[in-house]
Amino acid sequence: MPSLFDPIDLGDVHAPNRILMAPLTRGRADRDAVPTPIMVDYYAQRASAGLIISEATGISREGLGWPFAPGLWTDAQVAAWKPVTAAVHAAGGRIVAQLWHMGRQVHSSVIGGQPVSSSATATAGQAHTYEGKQDFETARPLELHEIPRLLDDYELATRNALAAGFDGVQIHAANGYLIDEFLRDGANFREDAYGGSPENRIRLLREVTERVISVAGAGRTSVRLSPNGDSQGVDDSDPASVFVPAAQVLSDLGIAFLELREPGPDGTFGKTDVPKLSPAIRKVFKGVLVLNSDYTTAADAQAVIDSGVADAIAFGRTFLANPDLPERLRRDAPLNDSNPRTWYSQGPEGYVDYPALDEQQAA
Repeated sequence: MPSLFDPIDLGDVHAPNRILMAPLTRGRADRDAVPTPIMVDYYAQRASAGLIISEATGISREGLGWPFAPGLWTDAQVAAWKPVTAAVHAAGGRIVAQLWHMGRQVHSSVIGGQPVSSSATATAGQAHTYEGKQDFETARPLELHEIPRLLDDYELATRNALAAGFDGVQIHAANGYLIDEFLRDGANFREDAYGGSPENRIRLLREVTERVISVAGAGRTSVRLSPNGDSQGVDDSDPASVFVPAAQVLSDLGIAFLELREPGPDGTFGKTDVPKLSPAIRKVFKGVLVLNSDYTTAADAQAVIDSGVADAIAFGRTFLANPDLPERLRRDAPLNDSNPRTWYSQGPEGYVDYPALDEQQAA
């Protein structure tokens, strides 16, 4: 079996190890969703990852409701991403942009209009806004005539990602956001070609992936799913009936890799008793399969690779606090703890000030 530290081809991207950096929302862009200079340092510090998957990045104002998250729909955003990707490449790294439409998980005060979703539903709880947390609002269903416009938004964001220097893109189809809201029968009550049967609920995912592939190529396109949960109240009565065939569709399209966000019953950031579907998905998905959620040691990650279920592991909060995570895992060195209080703040604390191992040993 391959080692966690062995190279792997993620489609057209050659990764020197199988330790990926998972997408991590950090809130350091400006109010126009334009990346800021501090983001250059943050990503460059983590360039030793086999591949960096960027923080979730909006494809449109409609789809981006998280305060101070970045976007990829304007020229200013593209220009501000270029120093980030250039710095990662200069440090020997690789980075793809995760494309985000939040669906109903937004607030009108941020996006300037009513949220959209598969159906007229609302998320329980409150949304993050520039004025603090506010109750989620009822979304309006996307109309059939709007689907082509949505696909155009994904195409523009993909073109912009490549223009900004990213090595590819990842379609965010997980965690209760727009595409996930179409996939799950707990949020999708449509009676048209995008609702009802699993095949119909998978349709939007397939069409978005096909459109992105038409721009970036299959070898630079990846997808994130969360088949067993962590979907912010978006449930499904039979996850296997939709996510296994969805993985088959993505395998047939030949995407570079599929990442699964799979919390367990003891998860530290989202937990569920719904069984993991990665073993069933492994049987139908013939490409590179990446698993994510609560992996913190090389031994735990290696065990999953040894099992044959995963080809690589994406580390999230562990990579946030340890910019040199691959080297720490290689040496079995102590890990820094992340500080949740700083995750979505706008300053350097808890962002670019986590020490590297060599700095700590020299101190």
